[in-house]
Amino acid sequence: MIRRTLACMLTLGLVACATQPHSPSPPPQASGAPNKPGVAHKGPAEAAPESAAAAAPPVDLTPVPFEVARANFVRETAARYGIPAGQIEATLAQAQVRDPIIAAMSRPAERVKPWNEYRPMFISQARIEGGRKFLAQHRDELMRVQERTGVPAEVIVAIIGVETSYGANTGSYRVLDALYTLAFNYPRSGDPAKLEREVRRELFFRDELARLFALSRDEKLDILSIKGSYAGAMGMGQFMPSSYLDFAVDGNGDGRRDLFTSYDDVFSSIANYFVKKGGWVRGGPVAVPATLASGRAPFDPTDWTPSWTLPDLAQRGYQPTAAVPAGLTATPITLEGSTGKQYWLGFQNYYAITRYNLSKMYAMAVYQLSQAIAGQELPPA
Repeated sequence: MIRRTLACMLTLGLVACATQPHSPSPPPQASGAPNKPGVAHKGPAEAAPESAAAAAPPVDLTPVPFEVARANFVRETAARYGIPAGQIEATLAQAQVRDPIIAAMSRPAERVKPWNEYRPMFISQARIEGGRKFLAQHRDELMRVQERTGVPAEVIVAIIGVETSYGANTGSYRVLDALYTLAFNYPRSGDPAKLEREVRRELFFRDELARLFALSRDEKLDILSIKGSYAGAMGMGQFMPSSYLDFAVDGNGDGRRDLFTSYDDVFSSIANYFVKKGGWVRGGPVAVPATLASGRAPFDPTDWTPSWTLPDLAQRGYQPTAAVPAGLTATPITLEGSTGKQYWLGFQNYYAITRYNLSKMYAMAVYQLSQAIAGQELPPA
């Protein structure tokens, strides 16, 4: 979950400063398809290249012994958050390196699934009906959040449905173990071309481990018992520690931000993420189907920022098939459907969903599931 711009990282013996996408989930996986919801927070099925990642400063690829990296982590995390070094050391002494996590991160990338295969992984009649039941059960809380933030209740519910099957499967790994494993034992493929990415991934998880200490202190969480995905994502919305710290909200006013058992906090936090990170526009559209003029090639942008006006897109052959308010900007979306290419225009709210997971198909799955939960007829896959 998930916050997708890393601030300056700890040096931790490896790098002075690195900038990467941040999110409630870990950075994009190479895998062509996400893992099952709830088992681990998904990497994008088709990650969009992000300009921030492309502009990241160089990272030191020199190997650092585990003992040095760990000692640097303890010292710098203590200085960064004012947590006694002895307390951090005592906690890490109880962390376990989990081989299944390393194996999961080492799995070869799968092929990128086309839309007509991807959508059924997330949108089924059972999931639609489950979403409608969940919305009905929590309508009052969801409507309060919708009124306050402008994020529709069905979109919040769809995120929870895709991420954890409405809270039924939030992960079974100790978050401490997951982050400790990936922070100091991120698997290396031995491919020199992949080394920089692997080092950046390890540093990402090391930063998340540091933030877990701050989170457990601030929210009075037992760091030794928090459970989540094998990548360290937590709660019904699968927030990474950084996203929890930056975007979680105390929705019920009890003085804590509880993304595990408090529905008010979960709903408010997901909506807050969309508003603060994604720039959600109250009452704005998410996406509309479009046509592409015969003979025109699809335009594939480098990310999902809605940077093009409708006249710009019309010059490229795109026309929306539904009414669109004047003055909006959009991004073109091409999906491989069961009967050929599908064309859509995604607006700011579509972009906001991609901040949760850097994938055009993930965002479309969430949007279409939300529409189905709200009683709208689904378009063909």
